[in-house]
Amino acid sequence: MTPSTSLGAGEETLRADIVEIGRRMYARGYTASNDGNISVRLGSDRLLMTPKSVCKGFMTPDMMCITDLDGKKLQGDRDPSSEMLMHLEVYRQRPDAQAVVHAHPPTATGFAVAGIPLNRAVLAEVLTTLGSIPIAEYATPSTKELPEAVRKYIRAHDGMLLANHGALTVGADLYAAYYKMETIEHFAHISLVARLLGGENLISRDEVERLQGLRDTYGIKAPAPICATDEVTRDQASCQVVEAPVGVGSRLVPPDNPDPSAPALGAGASSGVSTPTPSAEADGEIRLTYRELQALIEDAIRSLR
Repeated sequence: MTPSTSLGAGEETLRADIVEIGRRMYARGYTASNDGNISVRLGSDRLLMTPKSVCKGFMTPDMMCITDLDGKKLQGDRDPSSEMLMHLEVYRQRPDAQAVVHAHPPTATGFAVAGIPLNRAVLAEVLTTLGSIPIAEYATPSTKELPEAVRKYIRAHDGMLLANHGALTVGADLYAAYYKMETIEHFAHISLVARLLGGENLISRDEVERLQGLRDTYGIKAPAPICATDEVTRDQASCQVVEAPVGVGSRLVPPDNPDPSAPALGAGASSGVSTPTPSAEADGEIRLTYRELQALIEDAIRSLR
């Protein structure tokens, strides 16, 4: 199926696109059972949205609902998604957003459950496209709490984790929003593997700033810039906080040798959660990398022989 943009696309095509994206999410394991929801602008005052209580892998075009921007159902045999309030809030805060995708990709959701934002400078492609991926504070799904939690970050981010819930992405069309969900899950998987292997080599602060300067070259329109090193923002509504250490003559900084005096880009900003630091000692707890733990186990085995 050929992807289509939401701007100028016919309703029939948009319905088919939602069906295809739902099928892809279910096939990739981003949703289970009736999880997840998708919406797209249908003109200036209407939305086309997935219905509640339907598996996203087995939808048909006629199942979709049409609502106004206040959430009133205008057309459809089924009721709109139970997460409709979250979608409506995104469209209110982001006039440029044409589509919204919500899913529960397993690895990214694991980070959300662990309270770890995906804000480290690890992949150049992520830095130039999404920037950072914060965590919105926990809110009861399907209630007014959820749009309030999302509101804090959506103006500056095209993608975010939802604490103990899942992930949310927005885009200029349906496929753009979906591809960002793929990027978040891919990034989370790589980050997890790197941490299991002893920690990430982080891209240096100077290189992050250089990559940000290339956004225009790539034709990427980010909702907000990466925060400057001395910029303090409490709600992350104006810039994106990225953890990037100072590299002394190097574009990559090994996990065991970060500059401890270097603040993250946008230091002082709160993500609502704390990020654990490898090889750090805090509150009487000693944290070890995988390699350090492996070395201790090997020493203990040798001493028993």
